[in-house]
Amino acid sequence: MAQASRPLSPHLGIYRWYFTMGLSIAHRATGGALAVALVLLAWWLLALAGGPDSFATVRAVMDNVFGGLILFVLTACLYYHTLNGVRHLVWDTGRNISREGAKQSGMLVIALAAALTVVTWLAILLVG
Repeated sequence: MAQASRPLSPHLGIYRWYFTMGLSIAHRATGGALAVALVLLAWWLLALAGGPDSFATVRAVMDNVFGGLILFVLTACLYYHTLNGVRHLVWDTGRNISREGAKQSGMLVIALAAALTVVTWLAILLVG
């Protein structure tokens, strides 16, 4: 059989990675992480409703450095995903869709997500 001279499907190895491409992938990844966070939230709520023994199990799992790190990362995911969603809503209005505007708004999203995460955790640690 003769080989068809068709081009191969594009693959990630063909494309040059750029900043907004990474932000798009991060948006999808944070969405997946937030789905996992909902499972953890449901577990926490069920344990809370289940009584002191159930809730003690959740606290034993989450009240350590690893559990705190998971909650910190999920907080960052929540802020990033929300702010990047707002960024997409702004694009839907036809604003800020130039290449430079997309890059600047992406950097703003990262900076705000980082700042809000740190401020949230400082408030949790200092007040609570």
